[in-house]
Amino acid sequence: MAAELPKFNPAPAFKFSQSPNPSYKFGEGLDPNVSELAKGWKEDEKKGWKSWTLEETHGKDVYTLLTSSVIPRPIAFVSTLGADGTPNLAPMSYFSLIAHDPPMIGLSFALFMGIPKNTRDNILATKEFTVSLISEPFLEAANACSIDAPPEVNEWLVSGLTPVPSNLVKPAWVKESAISLECELFQVHHLASLHNSMEITTTFVMGSIKRVHVRNAVLGADGVNVDPAKLRAVSRLGGFTYARVGEGIDLGIPMWAQDQTAVTEVVERKSKK
Repeated sequence: MAAELPKFNPAPAFKFSQSPNPSYKFGEGLDPNVSELAKGWKEDEKKGWKSWTLEETHGKDVYTLLTSSVIPRPIAFVSTLGADGTPNLAPMSYFSLIAHDPPMIGLSFALFMGIPKNTRDNILATKEFTVSLISEPFLEAANACSIDAPPEVNEWLVSGLTPVPSNLVKPAWVKESAISLECELFQVHHLASLHNSMEITTTFVMGSIKRVHVRNAVLGADGVNVDPAKLRAVSRLGGFTYARVGEGIDLGIPMWAQDQTAVTEVVERKSKK
């Protein structure tokens, strides 16, 4: 199948575009008269909805449904050390920034058939880890780290990527990554199965971000903002699919001080209907 696909385009995929409806005004919602996109989306409503009660749905279907629905998910390496010092490197898409003050990141580990992941066990044992964002140029090397190897296998060697010593924690971060975070374990929550409250199926880890490393080459002119066109971050979709970051749409956040009159008029008008 891969041979039938077009070759990877090395040109940056990211660019800016207008929003789908630049003339939008408060209260308009989805207007099918605005564009073919809006019209088609509105037409799809006629096909109705399919609903699942997750307590009554097979676990495999729940996984497929949710991982293909909640997209795109950022993906990053998590680097850890085993209790015996064995390095481990794994790509994860169940992760996200959850706070900036205090700087905090969240990781979620599924226990398939009750078997925990090496990364999870390492974090619980050593209380330290690093997170390194994954970009397009080394996607295959990142994917290689997803192999279900036993704990004694060093995924750094499998991937061919380069460990860089951290400043504040023991696990290394990935030199090829444009952004890496040194983290300490902050809190752990073990979650029980929806079908069996006595069975732990997921461990959620909150990590405190202690130090950030960013390549100068991906920083914008202000020296703080990261340029998405230069970062070339990769995301995870459902199944075996990864995705590139395509287009950016700048939309200013509405401010009550500037928009109070317009918002109040819309609310009053719609409240009378």
